[in-house]
Amino acid sequence: MPRGQADPVAQLAGRLAADVTRLRLARQLSQAELARLCGTTQSAIARLERGSRPPRLDTLARIAEALDCSLDVGLSPRTALPGGNDD
Repeated sequence: MPRGQADPVAQLAGRLAADVTRLRLARQLSQAELARLCGTTQSAIARLERGSRPPRLDTLARIAEALDCSLDVGLSPRTALPGGNDD
């Protein structure tokens, strides 16, 4: 990774951390309550909300379900694909 450029995984973890925290607070849930709803521990929720590491996809899906949210995960090309089909 070039110097001065942020780690994309760390950026993703930070965005997810902010989203989970914002949505948890909007639902007026404590970290412990959210953990209970999605079958994990309060410390795991705290680590996720600190953005120290990205959650596993299955954990994120359970958190989305507990927060009554949709989870959209996908890949989109940043450059044109050969043949002109970007789908």
